[in-house]
Amino acid sequence: MTFQGFDPNDFAVFAIDGLEPRMEALIARVRPKLDELGDELVPYLSALCGEEMYPHVAKHARRTVHAPNDTWVAWGPNKRGYKALPHFQVGMFQSHLFIVFAIIYESSNKTIFAEALKGRYEELRGTLPGDYFWSTDHLDPRGIPQSEMDADKLDELARKLKEVKKAEVTCGLRIDSGNPLLQDGARLLEVIEGTFETLLPLYRMGFPSPQGTLTE
Repeated sequence: MTFQGFDPNDFAVFAIDGLEPRMEALIARVRPKLDELGDELVPYLSALCGEEMYPHVAKHARRTVHAPNDTWVAWGPNKRGYKALPHFQVGMFQSHLFIVFAIIYESSNKTIFAEALKGRYEELRGTLPGDYFWSTDHLDPRGIPQSEMDADKLDELARKLKEVKKAEVTCGLRIDSGNPLLQDGARLLEVIEGTFETLLPLYRMGFPSPQGTLTE
């Protein structure tokens, strides 16, 4: 089956009240697409990263009261889970789809990434498009556009990532939920692949050298 993309009904699940009704809709409407997308991109990401990458679809299993405001599929180099290492994600809030690199607070690689990030603003400015977004909380749909980032802000982000236990970083592209691109599966796959290629230097910075460089 060819990936068909996402439609407005997929994003509308986040307007459903209540944990159980929203989870039922997520499982029925969205999770099959995330499973499919996860498997579809494994060969591409494995070749891009030079190692086997594994898909992990969010289950939201720990939630007992509050309904999730977002959901995602993540790819990382560990078959058992993705949270401990730098990884890639595609997911959605009600307002948009996100295609990001992420290193979240559970990862012990945060310090490695933070050290690699310091002083790299000029290099990254030439690598990352201005419409990419940085965020320090993967549960928060807001963020800082790359076009508004500067050297001081990036260094402060790196400092927080290193010193604050709950700090984390995501960076990547956002696509508005009403954008017709999302309903064109083939085109969307091309955009996702291109975004991950652009984000690859950040992914490599999350590992000890020689991966942690901006060059191939």
